Amino acid sequence: MAVKKRNYKKEYQQQKARKKEHARRMERQRGRRKLDKKGVARKGKDVSHVKALSKGGKNSDGLKVVSKSKNRSFKRNSQGKLISETSKRERKKSKKA
Repeated sequence: MAVKKRNYKKEYQQQKARKKEHARRMERQRGRRKLDKKGVARKGKDVSHVKALSKGGKNSDGLKVVSKSKNRSFKRNSQGKLISETSKRERKKSKKA
């Protein structure tokens, strides 16, 4: 089976048509560029927002570089949206204390 070449221009236009999603992606991208400009090493890491964008956060609320597993370990619903900003690790820690 031949591999079909991706049409990135078409994909970008389709995403741009979904305005909300496009705005969120651009906000995440601005955050990554902001850290790159500061010279922060983020190879193999994720840029995490102190307050999640899906919970109304912004880049001005703060950014931090964390491991991929830590940034993607939050509880989510069936659509992939963030339910809790408290990871399983943090919930266990608070129960013990």
